[in-house]
Amino acid sequence: MRSWPAPDIVRLPGNGQALRVHDTVSGTLRTTSPGPTARMYVCGITPYDAAHLGHAFTYLAFDLVNRVWRDAGHQVDYVQNTTDIDDPLLERAARDGVDWRALAEREIQVFRDDMAALRVLPPRAYVGVVESMDLIVEFIERIRSRGACYDLDGDVYFSAAAAPGFGSVSGLGREEMLRLFAERGGDPQRPGKKDPLDWLLWRAERPGEPAWDSPFGRGRPGWHVECSAISLHELGMGFDLNGGGDDLVFPHHEMGACEARCASATDGPQALAYAHVGMVGLDGEKMSKSLGNLVFVSGLRAEGADPMAVRLALLDHHYRSAWEWTADALPAAGERLARWRAAAALPAGPDATPLLARVRAALADDLDSPAALAAVDAWAAAALAAPEGGAAAPALVRDLVDTLLGVDLGRS
Repeated sequence: MRSWPAPDIVRLPGNGQALRVHDTVSGTLRTTSPGPTARMYVCGITPYDAAHLGHAFTYLAFDLVNRVWRDAGHQVDYVQNTTDIDDPLLERAARDGVDWRALAEREIQVFRDDMAALRVLPPRAYVGVVESMDLIVEFIERIRSRGACYDLDGDVYFSAAAAPGFGSVSGLGREEMLRLFAERGGDPQRPGKKDPLDWLLWRAERPGEPAWDSPFGRGRPGWHVECSAISLHELGMGFDLNGGGDDLVFPHHEMGACEARCASATDGPQALAYAHVGMVGLDGEKMSKSLGNLVFVSGLRAEGADPMAVRLALLDHHYRSAWEWTADALPAAGERLARWRAAAALPAGPDATPLLARVRAALADDLDSPAALAAVDAWAAAALAAPEGGAAAPALVRDLVDTLLGVDLGRS
């Protein structure tokens, strides 16, 4: 599946710092130590509707990871999936009387356009579930060969008892797992399961639903196995960072890690670190497709919003924070963007080398984008108050804001 066009970014003078990120598994800040190539997997959208600001907040967080790694001299092998076959997609297509494949492709294109407008660096591999069906089936076959799953009325379930490391990602107790599993697409009450926490690997064909051939019958994959199969195929085990929204910690990332360990026959971690992004709220609730309380990136763009102002409005919040989108967020970001552009367009300005160091340090410290934005604010205020100094400073500011923060201020 094709990705979206990559924005041009410039190589900045000097070298960036090693990225420290809050690891969900250990609960501590960990310094990422990639080799020449940093490997990252981020869970993608289910394309039954356009991308909302909660999605954008997530993908901007991992865009910062990508940019910080690149600034530190690493190549980045970034993989993202799109769940282009799933119950919500089929339900929306049936409701609207459209083919599910056409609906998926339409919304995937909206997502591509949104990401390009926000200047998000594209993944090396943007992978759909449908195009990955053969490798997912083969992945499940490896799990079956190790006796870690069982059949139930034609469906295939992973046995939690076959996963010694179950719980190591989330650190949750059984009761909390059961509660979240029921809330987030699981079926703990299904009769016949060996354990309520056993999860679906393969759903047998149902009337009127798309299905694919497999050695265990026609059907389609469960949610968790899609990401674990794709990430193992594209990145192997022990990749540097696995990421997504914090609602994916359990069950999605927990169960996916178990599947990957089983399929690869290793006790090692699926990922060396897990990073999770806080939820964006609206009107007192988490912004989500299921609740319908959404602000769409494409909608803001259609209303004439500058995508760079949208990006700044989101980067004004630390990626791990939960926060509320309000009506004044975008106007405030637009004013900030205008100040930055005015300062960066000056013929001269204060030395920007200290600013580069401050922005690098802020982003390397668990992606502290609010601190990075505050540093640029201070430089812009000083430049506008006394438009004198070095002629090279505004150009360096334009470059560092674009390369590290992804905000285009215009280049001379």
